[in-house]
Amino acid sequence: MRTPDGQLFRGETALITARGLKKSYGRTEALRGASLDLHAGEILAVTGTSGSGKSTLLHCLAGIVRPDEGVVSYGREQLDRASEERLSELRRGEFGVVFQFGQLIPELTALDNVALPLLLSGIRRGPANEQAGEWLERFGIRGQADLRPGGMSGGQSQRVALARALVTGPKAVFADEPTGALDSLAGEQVMTALVHAARESGTAVLLITHDAQTAAYADREVWLRDGTVRSGSASVTDQEVARHEG
Repeated sequence: MRTPDGQLFRGETALITARGLKKSYGRTEALRGASLDLHAGEILAVTGTSGSGKSTLLHCLAGIVRPDEGVVSYGREQLDRASEERLSELRRGEFGVVFQFGQLIPELTALDNVALPLLLSGIRRGPANEQAGEWLERFGIRGQADLRPGGMSGGQSQRVALARALVTGPKAVFADEPTGALDSLAGEQVMTALVHAARESGTAVLLITHDAQTAAYADREVWLRDGTVRSGSASVTDQEVARHEG
């Protein structure tokens, strides 16, 4: 597997693997045997219609929820059997998570939101703020460092969320519909910033999206249908799903 410039993704084995994941909420089967590989340095888009299980798949891979059946591995570590303490440790350092609406802490400034994962990992306030400021600079929002989420635009808030996800130097970032609440221009700015930052740091990105333009930023695209991962790409409009069924 190669990057767009022809370079091999680092490592022969996948950074994160999922095999045979099943997850139900009551009588609703969100995942029905989903399997997936995410490689180091890769940007992978998972597309699918609403309710196809995309977010559930991300949550299982990031250790936010446990599958009912199946295996999630991070290197030699089996995440579906890891302790909650270990999963929290991974999400503070080696995994970054970005949600559709950013989920910033409203009482904190942009700088404080980005610095928070560093502070939780034991880094002192001064160095943490310095690193957070550098990431705000990378995303072009250093001027909003003192703003709280209520005073930011959607695009600014989402770039703060991306900076927070990347500030610890994670091995993987899980982005769940990061442009879903943005207009097309803001969405393009957010995706351009994410891809540039991920390439620069060698971070793998799992990108959940229903939008073809957002998925186009990825190196590879798979689509999720009825809780199962299908290889290759597919548009996620109802009309095109119907054509697949035909």
